[in-house]
Parts: sequence; C-alpha cells; structure tokens
Amino acid sequence: MDIAQTHLWWAWLGVLLGMVSGAAMGLFFHAEQWLGGYGSWHRRMLRLGHISFFGIAFLNFAYANTVFIASAGMYASWISPLLIAGAILMPGVCALAAFHKPLRHLFPLPVIALAGATGLLLYGGF
Repeated sequence: MDIAQTHLWWAWLGVLLGMVSGAAMGLFFHAEQWLGGYGSWHRRMLRLGHISFFGIAFLNFAYANTVFIASAGMYASWISPLLIAGAILMPGVCALAAFHKPLRHLFPLPVIALAGATGLLLYGGF
C-alpha cells in the first residue's frame, strides 16, 4: 500500500469511527444527566474525541490528495507517521481525559504530531 492509500485508509477509518462513536453516544443523549450533564467534563471530552475522528480524517484526506497530486517533499517519511499518530492520539487522549482528568496534560502529544506534520508539509513543499 502506498502512502496515499495508507492515508485514505486512515481517513475512512476515522469517518467510520466518528459515526460509530457518535451513534454510541447518541443512544444516551436524551438523558440530561448522562455523564454528568451536557456541560460536564466527561461528556465534553467524549464529544471532542468523537468530532476529532472526523476532523483528523479530513487532514488525512487532504494529505492523500497532496501526495497523489504532487510529491510530499523531503519530509514525507515524517509527515505520514505524524498524521497517523495524531489520528490515534487525539480521540484516545480525549477518551482517557474524559474519565481521568489529569490525563488532559497529554493533549500536547496529538497537537504536536498534527502541527508538526502540517509544518513539515508547508516547510518542505509539496
């Protein structure tokens, strides 16, 4: 599987996981006090994780398109794993932080991975 296909796979997996996690949470959204209510930390973090599946999927779609249209530049070997790490880390950290608040301090990990991939793409050219 080439790099574009890998990122398409991760992108569609993110869309599927976004749908599944949204459907799972949707089973309980009618209960006003589910996970402490709409504004509770637990519920906000799970919603953030759910939406990050979609958001990061779009980053992977964009990268696959960039790689398909043009070379990803000299940093392609770094960009790809950083985007995939972000796709795993962001919803993972959201879910962990939802139930163990001190783990919110892990949020720099997916942000650094995603921002690093984007910065390298811009810096290295495409």
